[in-house]
Amino acid sequence: MNKKPVETIMGIVVLLVAVVFLAFAYRVSDLQVVQGYELHAEFLKVGGLNIGSDVRINGIKIGTVTNQKLSPEDYTVDVVLSISSDIKLPVDSVVSITSDGLMGDKFVKIEPGKDKTFFKNGDSFAKTKDYKTLEDMVGEIIFMVTGDDNEK
Repeated sequence: MNKKPVETIMGIVVLLVAVVFLAFAYRVSDLQVVQGYELHAEFLKVGGLNIGSDVRINGIKIGTVTNQKLSPEDYTVDVVLSISSDIKLPVDSVVSITSDGLMGDKFVKIEPGKDKTFFKNGDSFAKTKDYKTLEDMVGEIIFMVTGDDNEK
């Protein structure tokens, strides 16, 4: 076979461009696990939250879900969060599980509090809000619309 060197060079260039593109996509997509201090949050329902999911404040990723454990005593879920070490969270912060839109991925949302005391490594959130499924929200709307039938 008589191969032209131009074809070989073009093949190498295409492979290099593909590697650069994959590296760029990985950096832009925020798939890296955030390394920092560890916090715990207990939930009754996590609604499909996965290990590796984002932890966000105002839509900005500040951490990663690193573990989930089911308690055999009360069947609550202990969600372990790794928070970036440059973010200091007040101890009265509220943590909840939400999703990106109707069918989007689940993530942990933190609403920072106003306390002057901050979480340390290994602390637990005192205020959590469980995940609300679409069925839960529809049920609440129906209950609000129909009201209480005993008020006659």
